[in-house]
Amino acid sequence: MSTATGLSSPETVELFKKYVIGNYNRYPVNLVRGEGSHVWDSEGHRYLDLFVGWGCNLLGHCPPHVVQAVQEQVATLIHAPNTWHMDVQGRWAQMLSERSFGGQAFFCNSGTEANEAAIKLARLHAGQGRYKIITFEGGFHGRTMGSLSATAQPKYHDGVEPMLAGFTYAPYGDLAAVESLVDDETAAIMIEPIQGEGGVRIPPPGFLEGLRKIADAKGLLLIFDEVQTGCGRTGEWFGYQYFKVTPDVMTLAKALCGGLAGGALLARPEIAKSLRPGMHAATFGGNPIAARAGIATLEMIERDNLLNHARQLGAFFEQRFTGLAQECSLIKEVRVSGVMIGIELAVEGAPVVQQCLDRRLLINCTHGTVIRLLPAMNLSLEQAEEGAEILAGVLRQQAG
Repeated sequence: MSTATGLSSPETVELFKKYVIGNYNRYPVNLVRGEGSHVWDSEGHRYLDLFVGWGCNLLGHCPPHVVQAVQEQVATLIHAPNTWHMDVQGRWAQMLSERSFGGQAFFCNSGTEANEAAIKLARLHAGQGRYKIITFEGGFHGRTMGSLSATAQPKYHDGVEPMLAGFTYAPYGDLAAVESLVDDETAAIMIEPIQGEGGVRIPPPGFLEGLRKIADAKGLLLIFDEVQTGCGRTGEWFGYQYFKVTPDVMTLAKALCGGLAGGALLARPEIAKSLRPGMHAATFGGNPIAARAGIATLEMIERDNLLNHARQLGAFFEQRFTGLAQECSLIKEVRVSGVMIGIELAVEGAPVVQQCLDRRLLINCTHGTVIRLLPAMNLSLEQAEEGAEILAGVLRQQAG
């Protein structure tokens, strides 16, 4: 039966079966509204969301400051081509530059687009004959062919080979392996400061510092894919600040626009100039709506002191689940950086996700056995406790 909000969940499922390509495994729930860290389905059930928008909704669902900015902008100027100047795009670039390493910005629409731009920039800057990029096992950089080729996980390559030439893969955390892969054709090293889809894997001490030294010694670009770690996820503006290792190039998306589509590449000015006119573009990149949303996102994080709150939430989740690991044999390891939480299990995590959904808690499982939480950085401590208690109850039940 249809509801006041439109189609019911079963009706929506049937609609998708008929008209939408089935390339996603979807839960049989029709979400119709979101506010903060809660979402509602068409039957009126409320869910606590600790994986808001696949990490994109870092400020929760429909953050008021972002909503207001977008409403104002959509009535003023929706889109203009990048052959014109738009002050909102310039101010957005300035805000990102001032909060990071002083780079210049190229705007696009997604993380994979930002990484494609980084791949092209690395090759253009290195010059003819230097095209190879070293990436890392377990990493994830996107679904388009260049970013997919940079992703050193064979399961994503299956059926769409051959991959783009020029990518060599090193074991995560192995500096000696990286050094052995560098040759006269190498242009860059590309890495996530913390592997997200790879299981919230935090680099071993000294690893990122070692990559910086190798890049400097060999004349390579060091590219940080901060699509998941950027914009405050770690409790710092950017993941590189968390580790105090500065890249030459940084890519951003997900939380960049407070839930709207947007991506960016930031590069040191002397490197950015290699992306000269005619070499790369994105029709909708840096459009006024995304720019206003991006500015409002940065403003809201600062206004509400959310970087500090993200650190407090990280400390809570780490203490809560490290403590639970002492009594629950299913938990092998807990990895936390701000509001980026990975709980590695000794068993498959999909049943845990389903049982949490049954209890109206939304979480994620990645890499088969890692429960991944990417909550909003303005999640309240009371909501954090509520979600942690539901997840703990499910894990205890699974442990028997």
